[in-house]
Amino acid sequence: MLRKERLRLILKEINLHNKVLSGDLSEKLSVSEDTIRRDLHELAEDGVILKVHGGALSKTFNYPFDGDNKVYALKAKQVIAEKTIRLFKNNMSVLVEGGTTIMEIAKMIPPNLRATFFTVSPQVALTLAEHENIEVISIGGKLAKNANVHTGASVINELAGIRVDLSIIGANGLSMKEGLTDSDWEIVQVIKAMLRSAKRTAVVSISEKLSTVQKIKICDFGIINYLITELPPGNVALSSYKGSQLVKL
Repeated sequence: MLRKERLRLILKEINLHNKVLSGDLSEKLSVSEDTIRRDLHELAEDGVILKVHGGALSKTFNYPFDGDNKVYALKAKQVIAEKTIRLFKNNMSVLVEGGTTIMEIAKMIPPNLRATFFTVSPQVALTLAEHENIEVISIGGKLAKNANVHTGASVINELAGIRVDLSIIGANGLSMKEGLTDSDWEIVQVIKAMLRSAKRTAVVSISEKLSTVQKIKICDFGIINYLITELPPGNVALSSYKGSQLVKL
């Protein structure tokens, strides 16, 4: 594989999954970890990623308020946001995670919606707070800097004490066979707690993440109520995603 093509694929993986490990990239691209480390150093020097111990982070994911950092697949995420807000009703209680897709949803909430939003993301909380009729409850804990969400036992304990109408979760890995997956153990535990706290759950994901799998399983696909992508519900890419209670938007 040519170096230019390898750098392009590395950047795509980082933007798609927000965080990547050097070892995983080495295995995926069939090159040494030393080669990957040099590639990540070059991309970091160019200012397009953030290099961290053991891997790299998406720059837009960690600095969504910086207008100089373009959000990956922004138009697709805005379509997802437009679909998601159709689920919101007055007097609902909603629990949301973090990430760039959730941020777009928070920005698009109609000004006349009256609802209570819980979130584990300080950035999402600040965006939700801009809506006059939204009550915002931030669930605090240890900040996971690679995802900008709160994690840890205190978060899980707080989540155990609430019951919301709807939870909205961003997908890192998503497949019909393996279910919902992620690469971060602490974030997985928070998402599991979110699932337990909600009457219904919506998973939001750009279509590029469909049929991708991360190392740690969160749940089977059968417990998800809504799958929301930028694709039309009848698109062939969604044909394998099915279930007795699943609604594709």
